[in-house]
Amino acid sequence: MSATIPPKTEKLDLLRHSTAHVMAAAVVKKYPGAKVAIGPAIDNGFYYDFDLPQSINPDDLQEIEKEMRRFLGGNHDFLREEVSREKALEMFAGEPYKCELIRELPEGETISVYRCGDFVDLCRGPHVASTREINAQAFKLMKVAGAYWRGDENRPMLTRIYGTAWEKPNDLKAYLDMLAEAEKRDHRRIVKDLDFLHIDDENPGQIFWHPDGWTVYRLIEDYARDRILKDGYVEVKTPFVMPQGLWERSGHWAKYRENMFITESEKRIFALKPMNCPGHIEIFKQGVKSYRDLPLRMAEFGSCTRNEPSGSLHGIMRVRGFVQDDGHIFCTEEQIPSEVAKFCELLKSMYRDFGFDPEGILVKFSTRPEKRVGDDATWDRAEKALADACVVAGLTYEIAPGEGAFYGPKLEFTLVDALGRGWQCGTIQVDYQLPSKERLNAEFIGDDNAKHTPVMLHRAALGSLERFLGILIEHYAGALPAWLSPRQVVVVPVAPGFDEYAEKVASTLRAAGFRAKADLDNDRMNAKIRKHQGFKVPYQLVVGEKEMSENAVAVRFRDGRQDKMGLGEFAAYLGEKVKSHSVEL
Repeated sequence: MSATIPPKTEKLDLLRHSTAHVMAAAVVKKYPGAKVAIGPAIDNGFYYDFDLPQSINPDDLQEIEKEMRRFLGGNHDFLREEVSREKALEMFAGEPYKCELIRELPEGETISVYRCGDFVDLCRGPHVASTREINAQAFKLMKVAGAYWRGDENRPMLTRIYGTAWEKPNDLKAYLDMLAEAEKRDHRRIVKDLDFLHIDDENPGQIFWHPDGWTVYRLIEDYARDRILKDGYVEVKTPFVMPQGLWERSGHWAKYRENMFITESEKRIFALKPMNCPGHIEIFKQGVKSYRDLPLRMAEFGSCTRNEPSGSLHGIMRVRGFVQDDGHIFCTEEQIPSEVAKFCELLKSMYRDFGFDPEGILVKFSTRPEKRVGDDATWDRAEKALADACVVAGLTYEIAPGEGAFYGPKLEFTLVDALGRGWQCGTIQVDYQLPSKERLNAEFIGDDNAKHTPVMLHRAALGSLERFLGILIEHYAGALPAWLSPRQVVVVPVAPGFDEYAEKVASTLRAAGFRAKADLDNDRMNAKIRKHQGFKVPYQLVVGEKEMSENAVAVRFRDGRQDKMGLGEFAAYLGEKVKSHSVEL
């Protein structure tokens, strides 16, 4: 990429929000009768929703951009004005979406509008001082999409126009270059090229794994299993289908019902589990637990199903059926800091092995949401306990108000990929609610011989294994490290007369635990090499007369390098790469 993409800042948010207003002004002028809805700044850009008198397509975006640049030429100030509810309704009498928002504002709340040239919008602000601060060559309209008003499929379908805006043209170019590279790395194309999997149109959000894709999937799962078992977890397995009563007691039926698949048997209602936590509490409750048993770290690679809207599904990044490297730590309140710190070390180590910079991890502290269970006093304790744990773990974090789980506050860990994009994968959540007597009634005997309720820490390092594999594929553009590659080695004979030696090399490597095969097809050597380059095989071993006589191999590395090694030397070389989880060939 030609330049580094600047990070998101408050200044950029103001710039993008202001550019959204400029776009709205251009749309209203270009399409008389257009009704304006909402237009916030978002990551890397902005959008605005409109009820238009005609449909538009991507080809119309350039004309809207031209109108935006003409508007910017007027050098208009953004002027804020506070108005009464009655005045606001009068000003936006012809704008039904604005009037709906105005009527729903709480009594006594300040209502503000912003004027920019002839365009007036209902908006809390703030904005840049003037359109002079918006560089006419540093924004671009990106796409047109449909969006239901307020996300309700029973409300009107609006036209949503997405755009991006930056301070400088070079920043825009860097962003567009990144998007172009991201398109090349799109995992949905790469998994087809590598023959990893397919998703049937008649069964959206469910994955059919092919041999090579399943090999990589199992490698990730086996790696995660090995790490957690060494870290003191016990692995369990809970039912895929559980009764309505359990979900009601846990609170999921009231808070999460719309995302659950429901079934019925013998006049009883069951749900396919969308998460594993209630099942883990049911296991914890079996037998008497003592304070000496805590912390109890319980893990499960649990198959979960969530009824995601079909429009939100995206390759293997967002699916309906998935597996998490899920875990729950049952502990005392005093053990929360040390357990959170321990998990953070595990998470960083795992990300490092997969080739991500552990020092580049972004941490978000999500506090109590509006829809939650439990009283404020308990939430105060939970949030303080998590904040204290962050001090012990040495974490620097950003507060995300209102984004916690319905049962407790959480930390979210975002790793950064090769293109500088953030992916939230890991999480740890402090939960006083689900184990409580009012919910699922877990308890242990304390050192005072009395019954106590444990704290439950929900944690995942990789999150959905399906999504994590998608992230890896895009991070490496499909060229996975040797330890993760489904085809580590292919042996290519220079001519059919060396097939026997090629098979001997491959079988020797397989006996040593590597994924190796000899390509004994009838294709010519160069055609075989090109084929396996397409499958992004890390090492191709070319063998002929000289290699056979010396029990050696000519190594063609995926990155273009070539070398000659003895067969034992190459096996030792590859073994070290695999053992160390090296991302280098």
